[in-house]
Amino acid sequence: MTVLQSLILGLVEGLTEYLPVSSTGHLIITQHLLGIGKSSAMDAFEICVQGGAILAVLGLYRRRVTEMLQGLLGHNPAGLMLLINMVVGFLPAAVIGLLCASLIKHYLFNATTVCITWAVGGLVILLWVRSRKQSGKGFDGTPLEELSWKGALGIGFMQCIAMIPGTSRSLMTMLGGLCVGLSVPAAVEFSFLLGLITLGAATAHDALKHGSEMLTEIGWAPLLAGTLMAWASAVVAVKWMVGYLNRHSLAIFGWYRLAAAVVMLGFIFCGLEVSADDDKDTDTPAAVEQADK
Repeated sequence: MTVLQSLILGLVEGLTEYLPVSSTGHLIITQHLLGIGKSSAMDAFEICVQGGAILAVLGLYRRRVTEMLQGLLGHNPAGLMLLINMVVGFLPAAVIGLLCASLIKHYLFNATTVCITWAVGGLVILLWVRSRKQSGKGFDGTPLEELSWKGALGIGFMQCIAMIPGTSRSLMTMLGGLCVGLSVPAAVEFSFLLGLITLGAATAHDALKHGSEMLTEIGWAPLLAGTLMAWASAVVAVKWMVGYLNRHSLAIFGWYRLAAAVVMLGFIFCGLEVSADDDKDTDTPAAVEQADK
């Protein structure tokens, strides 16, 4: 993989990680369009480049992060409660992820799945927006400080649905927050903060498990370039989304997902298919060496 390709992947990751459009789905398609073969090293790169997006949220929400650290030290009860809620919200994904991750990656990481989940997610968003308008709720709801641990657990189980590529972790956690009574700004903020633990754990796991293989096959330069691009583009995306949702609904993301599904359907009809079987056909150095053996 070249530095230019890593910059493109980092840009896609940063722009889509915290938007309810599925970064995984976009990365699967982008990687295929760039002609980059599948391998465990590339899978690790797709996860580890999330580090840039994590740093973006750490910087933008440093006040909340500071409050949680103060709570951990016994100086901020509200910060401690928020930290507890984040850990509770993370637990379902930690357990289910360990049990089902390999099966999901093997059977569901393909263009067809992404197409279906983009469309279903788009319809869910549009139906949700319509129901909110009809009920007159709009942006109403409780602030983040009033979220209970039971509500956080419910959001955590919603996050597990996003293990299916194309679903979107951000979408599921935002809808989960709205379902337990949070206001739109509070649901968005908790979604971003919960991502710090969820994405951070996934990044650390893959870095430890496949880090040496990733660096051997891909190298430091592409990894660093992709991470920095993910950080810069995530800063822009998060700032834009927070400002946009303070004035508008989630409907734009529903229409975008439906449009993306239509485009993806066109690719599928033209013969595009991305699946775990692509590991056998990759032209990466690791695959070539394995074939030589």
